[in-house]
Amino acid sequence: MDCRVNEAWERSPPLRLLAEQGCIDVLDQTRLPLEHLRVELRSLEACAHAISAMLVRGAPLIGLTAAGGLAVALSAAADDRNLHRAVETLAATRPTAVNLRWALERMAARLRVAPIADRAALAWRLAQDLESAEHRCCERIGEHGAALLHAAALSERARARGRVNVLTHCNAGWLATGAWGTALAPVYRAFREGVPVHVWVDETRPRNQGARLTAWELREAGIPHTLVADNAAGHLMQRAEVDLCIVGSDRTTARGDVCNKIGTYQKALAAADNGVPFYVALPLSTIDWELEDGISGIPIENRHEDEVLLQQGADAGGALHDIRQSPPGTRALNPAFDVTPARLVRSLICEHGVFSATPQALAPLRALAEAGRL
Repeated sequence: MDCRVNEAWERSPPLRLLAEQGCIDVLDQTRLPLEHLRVELRSLEACAHAISAMLVRGAPLIGLTAAGGLAVALSAAADDRNLHRAVETLAATRPTAVNLRWALERMAARLRVAPIADRAALAWRLAQDLESAEHRCCERIGEHGAALLHAAALSERARARGRVNVLTHCNAGWLATGAWGTALAPVYRAFREGVPVHVWVDETRPRNQGARLTAWELREAGIPHTLVADNAAGHLMQRAEVDLCIVGSDRTTARGDVCNKIGTYQKALAAADNGVPFYVALPLSTIDWELEDGISGIPIENRHEDEVLLQQGADAGGALHDIRQSPPGTRALNPAFDVTPARLVRSLICEHGVFSATPQALAPLRALAEAGRL
């Protein structure tokens, strides 16, 4: 079977930690799929800009970039003052994704007690360890989630049409994590194991991460997919053209509320109305154990209105342009995320298995996390 998943992300890794050069090399995701541009981040400010301007995006990859950014900053000066400044600067770049704070706190706790002379080298090792752990985590998410696709493939409906139809929203593949992905990891795994999988790719306005990034990833991997307008998802579910939905998460609460790209909540509502199972794939580092109520407690990032008012595209010669599509003077609101209540989530798929989105089901994982064993 032709499956180019591993080769595809090895050709285009979203992040490389280059300790010997003292920098991070990233794939500029704001230019994809129209331009393949890599950028070297050689300062704290460059790393912070890459996160806030979304050259890198996706909760796990944001965390890895922050970890690398801390190493870049300490390569310049490793004293306590610069360590504090680096943590504060990177933590302020994106308020919603909890992996950012998690990675910084995890690294800073080790670095503060290390001799100043050893901190830079230790920071690079910690960042590399975090990257390796993230890759293993995503692979396990793929293993656990693939079982759901295998089961879906046995349904009468899937057998009749000859494929399993998965709907996803935003991008939660290797571009968002470094390897495999979260929501797409089960798709890659199942496809590799022979499941005839097809993906409905939501365009994911306003930044079009589905149209630009997920479609590009799936094409690179040779996985059948079809791009659909965001507003078409409910229509497809009504007509029994969606077997299951799988999305990622930027922050999940201790009771199972899920914060993901804006528009996720609407997909969950449509799924509930049509009896379509709605799954969320995430590493345990994405669960905020200090937070119960996601709707009132998760800070929702509001981004610049130009992301709504303007669209980027390429002309016949390949040059990129921003094109206005609304009347001059029109204002826009641009919340980047929304919260899906736990009652709409069938299960959470993580590196430790598949769990109901309830405090009771998540309690064993919480105990492990609080004991420092995750």
